[in-house]
Amino acid sequence: MNKQNIRLGNPTVTFTRFCRKNYAIFVSLRKEIRIGVLAASTLLFANPDSVFAQVERQEGEKEERQMELDDVEVTASRVPLALNQAARTVTLITSEQIQQAPVNSVNDILKLAAGVDVRQRGGYGIQTDISINGGTHDQIVILLNGVNISSPHTGHLAADFPVSIDDIDHIEILEGAASRVYGTSAFSGAINIVTKHNDDNQLSLGAKGGSFGTFGTNAAATLNAGTLHNRLSGAFTRSDGGVANGDFEKFNAYYQGGVLAKHTDVDWQLGMSGMNYGANTFYSGRFPNQYESNRRYMASVSAHSQGKVSLHPTLYFNRALDHYQLIRGTQTGENFHLTDVYGASLNASTTWALGTSVIGAEVRNEGILSTSLGRPLAETEYVDIPGRDGRYYTKRDNRTNICYFLEHDVVLEHFTISAGLMANMNTALDYRYRLYPGVDISYRPNNSLRLYASWNKAQRMPTFTDLYYKSPTQEGNIGLKPEETDEFNIGATFHQHGLRGEVRTFYRKQKNMIDWVMWPSDSTNNYTTFHASNFKADNMGFSLNGSIEFREWGNPNFPLNQLTASYTYIHQKRKDDVEIYASSYALDYLRHKLVLSLSSRIVSHLNALLTYRWQQRMGSFVQYTPTVDQEGNTTYAAATRPYDPYGLLDLKLSWDAPRYQLYLEANNLTSYRYYDIGNVRQPGFWVMAGAKINVNL
Repeated sequence: MNKQNIRLGNPTVTFTRFCRKNYAIFVSLRKEIRIGVLAASTLLFANPDSVFAQVERQEGEKEERQMELDDVEVTASRVPLALNQAARTVTLITSEQIQQAPVNSVNDILKLAAGVDVRQRGGYGIQTDISINGGTHDQIVILLNGVNISSPHTGHLAADFPVSIDDIDHIEILEGAASRVYGTSAFSGAINIVTKHNDDNQLSLGAKGGSFGTFGTNAAATLNAGTLHNRLSGAFTRSDGGVANGDFEKFNAYYQGGVLAKHTDVDWQLGMSGMNYGANTFYSGRFPNQYESNRRYMASVSAHSQGKVSLHPTLYFNRALDHYQLIRGTQTGENFHLTDVYGASLNASTTWALGTSVIGAEVRNEGILSTSLGRPLAETEYVDIPGRDGRYYTKRDNRTNICYFLEHDVVLEHFTISAGLMANMNTALDYRYRLYPGVDISYRPNNSLRLYASWNKAQRMPTFTDLYYKSPTQEGNIGLKPEETDEFNIGATFHQHGLRGEVRTFYRKQKNMIDWVMWPSDSTNNYTTFHASNFKADNMGFSLNGSIEFREWGNPNFPLNQLTASYTYIHQKRKDDVEIYASSYALDYLRHKLVLSLSSRIVSHLNALLTYRWQQRMGSFVQYTPTVDQEGNTTYAAATRPYDPYGLLDLKLSWDAPRYQLYLEANNLTSYRYYDIGNVRQPGFWVMAGAKINVNL
C-alpha cells in the first residue's frame, strides 16, 4: 500500500494506491483506513453515503463480500471534504484513464470533459486556450499540486505545463466560480493537476513517433529513502507539424520531493518547460509566418501540520519568458516579455462541535518587464534582455493582490453546508477591499442520490496583455475594468448497479466582461485590428453525464468495459447594444459539445478506447483573401466566416502488460480539417506509435 499521510494522535491512514509489498498490511493495523483515489467515473458519480469495492471471491465462498471504503476527499472548498459529503461536484480524470486515452498532451485529455473548451492552435499542446462553461482562457485558475501557476501576462501561455501526461496521477476539474476557494482568477472554474507519488523505486522510459516527422521521448525516476521521497522526470517532443509553419520543439523537466515528519509533512517542487514553434496564423490571418518561443520556470514549497489547529503554509515563484515575431526571422512586430510572480499563503483550520472553521490569507505579487506591455521606463531604467545584446525591456508594470479567506463547513447525516467569504484588494485598483461570498449546499436523501446547489461571486483582473498590448493587429485598453460575476448552480447525481448519471444547470450573471473585438468602424482600416473592451453578457446552460459499467452487471469477462456519454449546452445573452463585427474569444463560445467513449478488452492484454467528440461553436472569425495587382502589391479583402460544427473520431489500441505498454494512437480518423480558433486550420489524420517500460530499482 502507498502511504500518503499518517496523522499522529488520530489513527487515520490515507492510501492512494495498492501494491503487493509483504509489509503493507502492517501499516493498517489498529487504524481507520481511508482510500484516497478511485477511478474518475466512480468519483464523479459515487454513492452519496458510501462507496463499495468488490472483494475477489475466495475459494469455497458462496457469495461475494463487500468492503466499505472510507470517504474519498476532493478539493471543492478551503478544506478538502469527502466526495459523498461535498456540496459541489469535482470531475476527476485518473492516470489510468489518461494512459488509456488517445491523447498526447495534458491539453488533449481535457478535451474529453464536456464542460471544458480546449481551443488548440497547434498539436501536442502548442498554444492552447482552455476555458470552462462558456468562459475565456483568462478566467480559470490552473494549479499544479494545488499551487497557482496561472500567468498574469496572458492565458494563452497558461497551458505550458512543466509536466507531461506520464507524470500525472489525476486531474481535478471544478466547474463554476470559485474565488473564495482559489482566489480572484477562478472566475469560471479551476483545474488542478496532481502528479504521481510512487512508493516503489522505479525507472520509467518511453518513446513514440509518427506522422509529420513527430518524435518524442520521456523518462522518470522515483527514488525514496525512509520518509524522504523524490521523483525526477523529463520529456522532449519535436515535429514538422501538420500545417505550414507549424513545426515545433517542446521540452519539460520536473522534480518533486517531500518528507513525512513527525508532526508536519513538507513538499516541494521545481519545474521548467520550453517551446519553440512556428505560429502559423495564430494571432492574425493576415500574417501566416509568425513565430514564438517560451520558457517557464516554477518552484514551490508547502507544509501540512497536524494538531487541533492544522496549518498549511505555501511559498511559490513562477517566471515566464516570451519571444514573439509577427514575421518569422525578422524584427517586424517582435516583442519580448519577462513575467515574475511571487506568492505566499497560509491556511488554518480546526474542527469543533459545530463543524470545521477555516481562515486563510494569500499575498501574490505580479510583475512584468516587456518591450510592449506596461508603463514606459526612463532610458536609464532599461533592463537588458537575456541573450539579446543591445536589446532592452523598455516597459514595466507591477501589482500586488491580497486576499483574506473565511469559511465554515457543516457536515450532517444528510446535509452539507459550506459557506465562505473572500476579501480582496489589488494595488492596481483603488486599494479598497471588495467582498466575494459563496454558499454550497448538498442533500443526500439515500445512498444513490445527491442533490446540490451553490451561489458564488467572483472577480478577474485584466491581464497585462488586455491592458497594454499594441501591434498592427491588436490594441489593448488601459481603462479596462475587472470582470465580476454571480454564479448559480443546481444539480443532481445518481449511481446504482453500474449506472451513473448527473444533470447540472448553471446561470452566470456577468458584468465588465473582457473580449478582443472588431467594431464596424474598423472597415476604414480593412478590419485589421482587434480592441480589448468591456461588455455585458450572461452565460447559462446545462450538462448531462452518464455511464454504464458493463462488468458490474455480473460478468467480469464481458468484452465491453465502460460506455460514457457527456453533453453540455451553453447560451449567452448580451446585455448591451454595442454592435460588434467580430470577436476573438468571449463571444465565440461552444453552444454544443458531445463526448462519447467506449472502452473494451479485445483479447488478453489488448485493450481499445474509442472516443468521439462533436461540437458547435458560436461566433465567427475574419478571413482574408489576398489579391495581387499588376505591380505586385498584395491587398486583402476581409470577410467574416462562421465556425462550422465538426466531429472527431479517435482510437487507441494498447497492449498493457505489468511492466510495459505498447500502443497505437490514431487521431481524427476521418481526416476532417477544421478550425478551433481564427484562421488556424487544424491538421487531418495523425497516427502515433509508442512504447513505455517500467523497471524497479
